Amino acid sequence: MTALAKNGAARPVETPAVPSFREATRLWAKIGLLSFGGPAGQIALMHKELVEERRWIGEERFLHALNYCMLLPGPEAQQLAVYIGWLLHRTAGGLVAGLLFVLPGALVMLGLSGFYMLYNDAPVVEALFFGVKAAVLAVVVEAVIRIGKRALKNRAMVAIAVAAFLAIYVLRLPFPLIVLAAGLIGWIGSRFAPGLFSGSAHGKGSADADRLGVVDQMFERGELGHTLPSRWHALRTIAIWLPVWLGPVAIITLLAGPASVWAQLGGFFGLMAVVTFGGAYAVLAYVAQAAVTSFGWLSPGEMIDGLGLAETTPGPLILVLQFVGFTAAYRHAGFASPLLAGSLGSLLTLWVTFVPCFFWIFLGAPYIEQLRQNKALAAALGAITAAVVGVIMNLALWFALHVVFGKVASVGWGVEVPVLSSLDWRAGLLSAAAMVAMFRLKLGMLPTLAGSALAGLALLAL
Repeated sequence: MTALAKNGAARPVETPAVPSFREATRLWAKIGLLSFGGPAGQIALMHKELVEERRWIGEERFLHALNYCMLLPGPEAQQLAVYIGWLLHRTAGGLVAGLLFVLPGALVMLGLSGFYMLYNDAPVVEALFFGVKAAVLAVVVEAVIRIGKRALKNRAMVAIAVAAFLAIYVLRLPFPLIVLAAGLIGWIGSRFAPGLFSGSAHGKGSADADRLGVVDQMFERGELGHTLPSRWHALRTIAIWLPVWLGPVAIITLLAGPASVWAQLGGFFGLMAVVTFGGAYAVLAYVAQAAVTSFGWLSPGEMIDGLGLAETTPGPLILVLQFVGFTAAYRHAGFASPLLAGSLGSLLTLWVTFVPCFFWIFLGAPYIEQLRQNKALAAALGAITAAVVGVIMNLALWFALHVVFGKVASVGWGVEVPVLSSLDWRAGLLSAAAMVAMFRLKLGMLPTLAGSALAGLALLAL
């Protein structure tokens, strides 16, 4: 390849070498350790490392892979890592990339969950989490604004978002039903009003979009035969990965019984892995509703604490589900000690949440070209994203009620309203300060969380 130098003369562009498996493993470990900041920050980190610095994959193919991952349930950043790892080094590469993306944060979350259950009653720890809750509210509000700007581009999308908010807040409809309804509206709308329901792209490439990466060159040389779907590809992948995913759930249900907390965790979070379109914030509203109200695994305040813990760890924000699984099993230990039961519950939740991410990629990646050109499917995804905004609005309201007010009352249709006399001015002050820090001062998430925790400690000391 050649490029133009400053004087207009052609200069050669060094062709990047195909990375070894060991070299790729080191990079995936680095990405896993540094993947703070939610999916936007994680995708930006992968783009910097894989496209800009190492040129292992070209800009256009990177965006194509991201488009496919956005069509899937689950954390798109981890799936993108699995996809690129699979392109470079087949199934083993995808496994290593996906595992190293999750493992550092999962280990930290396991330790923090145990620490929380043992010491959350300590005054200092309680004060720190008091401040963290206020910052979490600001983080969720920021997510509503960020996703809303991207998704709500016309009145139809705004209407879907409002309908989704009313459906989950007023009617208490389950999140999976809202996702399916929004997708169906987008699918049908693309046929009758394509101008309103056209799928949006993730953005155009940069001026260097035509530069070929390692993967692109390997395609040109015919070295990526594993990316071509064979006749038995889908059946073979399903036959391998469905038992891997659901086998542990079936075994533990047989051993502990269908009414055990283990069976409940496996079944509930296994379902979540299928319907978590739109990222972690979207599913958190439904998980919080079910974990707190339906199953009684933890309190609203503890759910917010868990989200605060997940915000401080590397890896996908959906790791907050690991905290929920730990807490549920810790309090319903049964045959084991609470810490051992909590650890097993945490691992089971991790398994049923993240194994499907590998399944979706290994099953569907060879058919990415067909999926990428499907305009109706893109429209369905756009409508789902709009519905996700409404669901996250519900999550923000739910957090605000339980952070700023000590008590809430249920009125008609199960709608919760705050008891005004229970207003906690300290929590309101911290939440407002966290929003100023993030929106006006443009502080990052981690500095805002740390500052709010220290401020909470100071306020409660006074």
